[in-house]
Amino acid sequence: MGGVTGVYSRRIFHGVFGVPLENLLNSVPSEDFMGLHPDPNLTYAADLVTKLNSGEYDFGCASDGDGDRNMILGKKFFVNPSDSVAVIAANAVQSIPYFKGGLKGVARSMPTSAALDRVAAKLGLGFYEVPTGWKFFGNLMDADKLSVCGEESFGTGSDHIREKDGVWAIIAWLSILAHRNAHTEEGKLITIEQIVKEHWATYGRNFFSRYDYEEVKSAPADEMMNHVAAQIKSGELIGKKFGSLVIAKADNFEYVDPVDKSVSTNQGLRLIFEDGSRIIYRLSGTGSSGATIRVYFDQYESNPAHINTDPQEALKPLINIALQISKLREFTERDHPTVIT
Repeated sequence: MGGVTGVYSRRIFHGVFGVPLENLLNSVPSEDFMGLHPDPNLTYAADLVTKLNSGEYDFGCASDGDGDRNMILGKKFFVNPSDSVAVIAANAVQSIPYFKGGLKGVARSMPTSAALDRVAAKLGLGFYEVPTGWKFFGNLMDADKLSVCGEESFGTGSDHIREKDGVWAIIAWLSILAHRNAHTEEGKLITIEQIVKEHWATYGRNFFSRYDYEEVKSAPADEMMNHVAAQIKSGELIGKKFGSLVIAKADNFEYVDPVDKSVSTNQGLRLIFEDGSRIIYRLSGTGSSGATIRVYFDQYESNPAHINTDPQEALKPLINIALQISKLREFTERDHPTVIT
């Protein structure tokens, strides 16, 4: 996306793997990212999404300006970052030589879906839920507690380096593809979509989405967060029913680091339902240019008949509950998010 990884993409994907240069989009580093937004998501990498949705290509990937984040696409198929780290962890030992001795543990940021939790439970791995911020993963790596980690904001990494690594994540997916297709007949490629759907069939699916409301005026953004926080503090949300969904827990996430015992508070307002579904509110970037409100939705589905439902349709009840409790539209005068992941 006009960033630093263009150099690596040309050396690795063209020089080593033989990918034609014309298939490497925006691969020349540019001081202004070629006038584009350098975030690798469905909104800002729309040209890449269009190419993969055409059906002409089997694999697509994007990395951001400084190379620490990534997006993975299959033919007409988007891999949610929460699913991406879960699939990598589930396939790492078999597919990636670096992990042939096994995984030490796995971790995700708190807002990231619980898909990775299910892999950890099934494989008997140590699991950690940490606040947003890569330093929390770094502490676990330093203590040899962590091998693979990720966050819903398109960051994925491993303990080969104490930082998220977009190029590594892309190559990890290519390694999984290569392993799964080692003995397939020509013309019968096991695709990205098949790998992800087989993962859902094994572990179930966590429907996940994030709504970003960017450049909201700081005062109403604060008022909205305070409105939710007040309801959490009073305890009035516990036991509240919304159709078949019942709130079991409501809090402001707090993390005690298992390595240095430091405590991180006020890491996100959480509503957790009896079935494990979650709504999370976080506020960031307050200042003269406004604030960004992020609302996260996470809902587990184990029924094979329902796991291929469109996420926005599956999450509609949670989305409506989140808007109702927060009064986000009333406070911000925003009817729609700026970005949906």
